[in-house]
Amino acid sequence: MTSIHQAAVYGSDGCFLAMALPFVQDGLAKGDPVMVATTSANLELLGDALGRQGWLVDYAETAFLGRRTVERATAFHRYWRRRGPEAPRGGHVRILAEPVWAGRAPADVRAWQRMESGLNLLLRDTNVWMICPYDERTADPRVVATARRTHPTLSKDGVSMTSCPEYTDPADFIAECDSVPPLEPPGDSAAAYVETLHALRVFVTGHASFMGLSPDRASQLSVAAHEVAALLEPPVTVRLWERLGAITCHVDRRGGRVADPVAGFLPPDSATRPGDGLWNARQLCDRLDIHNDQGGCVIQLHVPSARAEESRQSRKY
Repeated sequence: MTSIHQAAVYGSDGCFLAMALPFVQDGLAKGDPVMVATTSANLELLGDALGRQGWLVDYAETAFLGRRTVERATAFHRYWRRRGPEAPRGGHVRILAEPVWAGRAPADVRAWQRMESGLNLLLRDTNVWMICPYDERTADPRVVATARRTHPTLSKDGVSMTSCPEYTDPADFIAECDSVPPLEPPGDSAAAYVETLHALRVFVTGHASFMGLSPDRASQLSVAAHEVAALLEPPVTVRLWERLGAITCHVDRRGGRVADPVAGFLPPDSATRPGDGLWNARQLCDRLDIHNDQGGCVIQLHVPSARAEESRQSRKY
């Protein structure tokens, strides 16, 4: 099996269709399963152009695949596992997947770029052909430039491939992301040096509750911290603090390291892999950041604060 991972930069509705329409129609003509996840405006454009052929396409507004990087990577892999057997011999499972970049904080942008690079490793043993569109009308120019580092090739017409000279080996790109210094814990953060996982859970649950998280949410954060600490192996230093909209749990292990650059992005299966617990931790947090350096490893877990959680719940109704 051979996977393909491309970026497509477009600056108009016409340019988007010139790429997306041939990619989808060629796939349908060859019997490839096709999924399109993009903006509602682009779905409407493509649907009008496809006409009745659109009934053969799996589609969703891009936000439906999840706010978290792990949700997105998992969705792609599950789609491949579900539809892959239907692909003809030598064919592909085609995915056109457009991330949303506007309004993201720098740390969130870095996490999504890390995931984009990691997809080259996560999908390498599949027959997925993925094109990731970047709308240069709305995306930061730096985001568009980095797309050439996280995708081996570009496509303008959904069929051809142009190599990206800027493409960076995923292990090197992810190492760059993980070398960025973590958020600095404030002086008044709750801190403890714990030697057992039980002690860590008690500490995290207690202080998260004191910061206003519900018993369920405090318990979920303690479970996520448990998985992280188990991977790094105690003893670890753990710190908790609240900032605008979020609570951060900081787990520090001097001499520790997360060796697999894409650990925790695919759900555990029957073959246990080191780092499987990170997948569980990623499910329970808005964002999980890994910071490797020569001194060791820091993993920071970010969850909504109590007030942010209340705001999210109120928007559902």
